[in-house]
Amino acid sequence: MSDLLERLRARGWRLTSQRRVVAEVLDGDHVHLTADEVHARAADRLPEISRATVYNTLGELVTLGEVLEVATDGRAKRYDPNAHHPHQHLVCSACGTIRDVHPDRDPLAALPAAERFGFAVATAEVTYRGLCPDCA
Repeated sequence: MSDLLERLRARGWRLTSQRRVVAEVLDGDHVHLTADEVHARAADRLPEISRATVYNTLGELVTLGEVLEVATDGRAKRYDPNAHHPHQHLVCSACGTIRDVHPDRDPLAALPAAERFGFAVATAEVTYRGLCPDCA
């Protein structure tokens, strides 16, 4: 069973066949699918699943904090199931490919106290941009 499915079961989230197939499609490392990609892959497994059901399920998963919604440069939102594994993103500026990265340094530590302007900073989102090997 995938990490996401395990987390959803532990929460007592009702796993209908539609919800289960969406969670299964989102399983894996470096998964950053658009809602349309999730729908296409889910429909391969469960042909009767509707686009609305996929969008509603993704919205619920984001609200639950089990999936991250990643938006980059005006492209379609992507959904990342690694919500409980701290990481940043590496994004190809040409094709939009996204990879999870785990830098050695805490991004909050990189922000000097003088630059916090009194904020009680809790999290940081860092996005590294460049060209993937296919686009370089």
